[in-house]
Amino acid sequence: MKEERDKVWFITGTSRGFGRVWTEAALRRGDKVVATARTADTLGDLKDKYGDSVLTLDVDVTNPEQVRKAVQVAVDYFGRLDVVFNNAGYSLIGTIEECTPDEIRAMYETNIIGAVNVLQSTIPILRKQGYGHILGTSSAVGHYSLPVIGYYSSSKWAFEAIYESLQKEVEDFGIHVTIIEPGAYATEFGSMNSLRIASQKIVAYDRLKDNISVNMKKISRGNPNATINAILSVVDADHPPLRLLLGKGNLAYIENVYQRRLETWKGWEHISESAQ
Repeated sequence: MKEERDKVWFITGTSRGFGRVWTEAALRRGDKVVATARTADTLGDLKDKYGDSVLTLDVDVTNPEQVRKAVQVAVDYFGRLDVVFNNAGYSLIGTIEECTPDEIRAMYETNIIGAVNVLQSTIPILRKQGYGHILGTSSAVGHYSLPVIGYYSSSKWAFEAIYESLQKEVEDFGIHVTIIEPGAYATEFGSMNSLRIASQKIVAYDRLKDNISVNMKKISRGNPNATINAILSVVDADHPPLRLLLGKGNLAYIENVYQRRLETWKGWEHISESAQ
């Protein structure tokens, strides 16, 4: 049984965006954080401000050996892990026809294989401890897909499936699992540091892309700092949820998506059952 005490977090993708916001939130309240990024030099200000409470490490999540070594360094430094947070990832922008196999593969290496590298390196530690909380940053598009982000959405669908299976596999070991599903936020996720654009351009999709661009400018984006209380509440909960949406309007949209799916399944039920 884990006693109440300051938590030790292991977070990937902490150089910007939600990763940086949640890292600083944990540190401000007195927790300890292993903050990782491809280049730990980007985290120097955290070390200056929080001293020994933060351990900054170079971690490319697509490199399994580097991940394993980082996790071991983290445990050696703090003695345990309480929260493991898979946050590293990026978006690939392009239609299904435009994105190349190499571009799709590279995104999956980070968004999926990278997350799995972290999971497989940390689960044995949490299992041995008999407690821990594994979180991961998915997205509201982990439930539906939209034009020009089909491959990114697919990575989040895969991420959600992995985490849902994981929750059922590790709950008997005292390990909690939570998928964080943000909607649209004013982070750097839309910057070139956090997305890739398909190298191939097909003019037939220009009108579609122009319409999407206009609509994107109309979207109300949340304040990333407004997510802090939600994340800390989930981490501190005795019975945290498997999924947590962040932001307004997401639930209503997803409810509509699932309602349409149910209507389609129901409408074709007689055909479906005839195929038994």
